[in-house]
Amino acid sequence: MKRLKLLSVFFLLMLAACSSEKKEIKKILKDDSNKVFVITLDGLRWQELFSGADSLLVENKEYVSDTKGLKTQFWRDSATERRKVLFPFIWNEVAKMGQIHGNRWQGSKMNVTNGMHFSYPGYNEILTGKADDARIDSNRKIPNPNLTILEIAENTEAYKGKVAAFGSWDVFPFIINEERSGLYVNAGFREAKGTDLSDKEVFLNELQAETPSPWGGVRLDVFTHHYALETIKKKHPKLVFISYGETDDFAHDGEYDAYLRSANRTDAFIQKLWNYTQKDLFYKGKTTFIITTDHGRGTAPLETWKHHGDAIKDSDQVWVLSFGNEIASEGEIITEEQLYTNQVAASVAKLLDVEMITDSIGKPFYFIK
Repeated sequence: MKRLKLLSVFFLLMLAACSSEKKEIKKILKDDSNKVFVITLDGLRWQELFSGADSLLVENKEYVSDTKGLKTQFWRDSATERRKVLFPFIWNEVAKMGQIHGNRWQGSKMNVTNGMHFSYPGYNEILTGKADDARIDSNRKIPNPNLTILEIAENTEAYKGKVAAFGSWDVFPFIINEERSGLYVNAGFREAKGTDLSDKEVFLNELQAETPSPWGGVRLDVFTHHYALETIKKKHPKLVFISYGETDDFAHDGEYDAYLRSANRTDAFIQKLWNYTQKDLFYKGKTTFIITTDHGRGTAPLETWKHHGDAIKDSDQVWVLSFGNEIASEGEIITEEQLYTNQVAASVAKLLDVEMITDSIGKPFYFIK
């Protein structure tokens, strides 16, 4: 008799669990609101994005340890083929389903509006929609006095608890001002937290602690990527910010081979994120990706490819690409245009139907439906 009662209780618990799971699935299916992924590749030059490996650098032994191997991997006779081998997802798939802006050789231009041309001012501009050279003039770990689109969305009923940020650089908790915003931020060398960690998150925590990074304040992008993907699978945030950092740090180190290989890996990371959103019913057909960078880099003299800042010519030149449910399929833009980094935040707000005070920030990109 006791055994029968226990079986009955177990059966009821199973029914309750199934019922709860069905309700969650119905809730996901009912949510038709737009979802947005904002992704950055720190300091990636537009020259590599649009023409692949640089002929002046790919065989330069000052910046490449194995010139033959790098050339075999990434050099092709035409710029079109070089960029495809470096960024296969962007140029084979995004070019068909979205838009790619910033090829200055074709007349498409994009610039930062801040006068600093380095990371904290760049990310502030991306996320808030305006430069703040008076207060954001260094990479110091000071809480951002400005409101980001992440915080603005988090403060709405529709997106409360549905915004998440991930970054390889340990300054992001300050750029996003997590103390004031209350946002979920996993950046630098932070671990996944909580009582419901997946097996993969537990493993990532162990592996990150045991894996040395070449840089004091920046972890390897593979950790940022997989922490983000696990959270996306588990918590289904509606607004996701992910910043990959390796391209900038390898460039500062003068390692052009590592810079290219990191860019190539990040292209694969973005493809995996996109493919996941196209299988998950919460995101499928409701998601837009906006991908950009926080600053450019120098080109001449050649050594300035490693650097950026207001003293480095053309390091204000950037790019943007976008694809998803609210983006027309026009591929690479080859007409005259001028875009700015301060347009990103307003574009996200438009996609999410979130109100921002737009008189002092950039306007949404014209290609956002």
